[in-house]
Amino acid sequence: MIHIQIPATSANMGPGFDSIGVAVQLYNHIWVEEQTDGLTIEVRRKQELEVPTDETNLIYQTMKFFYEKKELPMPGIHLIQEDYIPMVRGLGSSAACIVGGLLAANELAGRPCTRDELAQMAAMLEGHPDNSNPALFGGMVVGAQNEKEMKYVRLELPEDLVFAIMVPDFPVSTAASRGVLPDSYTRKDVVFNASRAALLVASVMTGNYENFDMAMQDKVHQPYRAQLIDGMEGIFRHAKDFGAVASYLSGAGSTLMAMVTKEKAERFEREMSAYLGTLPHNWKLQLLQADRVGARVERE
Repeated sequence: MIHIQIPATSANMGPGFDSIGVAVQLYNHIWVEEQTDGLTIEVRRKQELEVPTDETNLIYQTMKFFYEKKELPMPGIHLIQEDYIPMVRGLGSSAACIVGGLLAANELAGRPCTRDELAQMAAMLEGHPDNSNPALFGGMVVGAQNEKEMKYVRLELPEDLVFAIMVPDFPVSTAASRGVLPDSYTRKDVVFNASRAALLVASVMTGNYENFDMAMQDKVHQPYRAQLIDGMEGIFRHAKDFGAVASYLSGAGSTLMAMVTKEKAERFEREMSAYLGTLPHNWKLQLLQADRVGARVERE
């Protein structure tokens, strides 16, 4: 049986809308093997939303896409899921299913594709690469795509940087989150985001934390999505007061993310947890290291 571990991802990092994401040490697990025919799916850990156990399951759908694309016959599949990434919270649960499905199908088919080729497929299926790339490769990944291909660069994050995920008890769907965005932006806002995105990449490469607060500023998606995340602006203000080098909306939300140095992580966790406890929506805080490897595949 093949075991695949896929990390959670935090996309849309600050100004990096649909282009910059990071992997963190929170994982979904799948086990897969061929069977004589048909489909059997076991879900070992319940989620807030029900995981389909028929052919509408996203992992199975992705495997089917792979076999069709490679013009291979689809075998019978026995699939086991054990999910720890919260669904519909902006932590890449869908990308984890897509990446897991592609890796599983590739293994069963005898590895006809490289991981780079799988990254192209994942970006095609996702529509943008900022979740699927870090899920596959780990670290922080910058990606861009057109109708034909996707290009990416993987960056090593500073060793002493910790990610604080703050998850409320309400979801925000990608459709709703995209629905509040405008159809066009001013030249001033475009220049604002382009300069911050460039500064963010350069600052990560050099470990310059002093730049992070400005580098994570955004005028493309976060100001518009704030209306969907009750308390977002107050949480960001308090995160800075408690020692975070920057904060941002993770993916389409509803998770908020803060970046903290290890030196200040204990104080941040204590003070931010106390503050979140005063707010509605049962916010939960968890400190996570960056995942630096990406999805792992092993045969058991």
